[in-house]
Amino acid sequence: MKIILVNQTFYPDLASTAQYSFDLCRFLTQQGHQVSVVTSRSLYGEAGAKLPGRETVEGIEIHRVGLSLFGKKSIALRLIDFGLFYVLSLFRTLTLPRADVTIALTTPPFIATVGYLRKLVRRSKFVYWVMDLYPDTPIACGMMRPDSLLAKFLGAVNSFTLRHADCNVLLGRCMEKLVMAKGAPARRCAIIPVWNVAEEGVIKSPELSSYRQEWGLEGKFVVMYSGNLGIGHDARTLYLAAEELRHHSAIRFVFVGGGKRAEELKAYVQDKQLENVLIKPYQPRSRLSDLLSLGNVHMISLLERATGVMLPSKVYGIMAAGRPAIFVGSPQSEVAMVLTENQCGWVVKNNDVAGLVKIIQALPEDTHLDAMGRRGQVANERLYKDTRCLEAWQAMLTKLIKSPPDSQISKVDAKPQS
Repeated sequence: MKIILVNQTFYPDLASTAQYSFDLCRFLTQQGHQVSVVTSRSLYGEAGAKLPGRETVEGIEIHRVGLSLFGKKSIALRLIDFGLFYVLSLFRTLTLPRADVTIALTTPPFIATVGYLRKLVRRSKFVYWVMDLYPDTPIACGMMRPDSLLAKFLGAVNSFTLRHADCNVLLGRCMEKLVMAKGAPARRCAIIPVWNVAEEGVIKSPELSSYRQEWGLEGKFVVMYSGNLGIGHDARTLYLAAEELRHHSAIRFVFVGGGKRAEELKAYVQDKQLENVLIKPYQPRSRLSDLLSLGNVHMISLLERATGVMLPSKVYGIMAAGRPAIFVGSPQSEVAMVLTENQCGWVVKNNDVAGLVKIIQALPEDTHLDAMGRRGQVANERLYKDTRCLEAWQAMLTKLIKSPPDSQISKVDAKPQS
């Protein structure tokens, strides 16, 4: 099988889509498939072309194009960078040799149109790996009016792409519902969860994490948030709960990562002088298992209006680490359903600060935490482990390329099953 993958970020970038796409390409290469990647010469969010134009990594042929002129200076300037990548990646993708299938992600938004155009011109199958929905994401985050001409135009483009993909790979049931409402046939939708990207290793108890001593957290009950805290996440409920619990000396809130709302969090913590909150930058992927082990319990958040539009993938890493989680968001979200179905966490609605405080303040004395963490770990091994998800990808791709072009194929169902 010959495969082309298109995404702005890829190895050695640390952006989440870079890590997931690299894991998939590496697995497919190990299975004997020929994989080429079209990606950017720039690291995500940084200006300049820092990576070689072409190289082979673990059997993956990587073609890098363009450069980022402006990094993250402003949304308008980022759009210019996106436009440059669209043009150059389209040209490079169309000039690559014949392939059986083209996989396109959502970084930058609408890059999947490159996959559709290759399908049209070079007659390869097209798989749309939907990490986020656009323009639904900026609309949900209040950055775009849903009734604006731009939103309607971009919505039409995305709906067209979803309808014409040979398979839409979706992250969860709430996302599948939205995609089908946009006209994508059920038979061309597959739910394949993302997986834990931590390096394999023994999961430590919280007290054995090397971060305990490094960050001065010995003897503390750690409530942890790790990863991106962006515009689609509910930061306010989290930091207000931390403020309510500022006098509980045994409890420490630890936020590791970045994002737009991370700056809001940092400003609030400094303004209120919350000494029970520790804020740290992203940590290396090689230490992710140790980092996840640090938390006695983890927090995940998503604004209710972003349900189905995006899905916090950190839930699978938390489950793999054997830790329970508290999800702040809609009960209809895939994360809420996963935690509830596997009895490995709690669900709190957005803005329910009192409810979140009530759960957290009782946790240091809760004797069921270890059992909840083990249930999550067992469920992750059975349903969401990387090998299961990657094997589901291979099964879907194999089934897809054997079907005739534009045929009414039976529903592609590659969701890992128990």
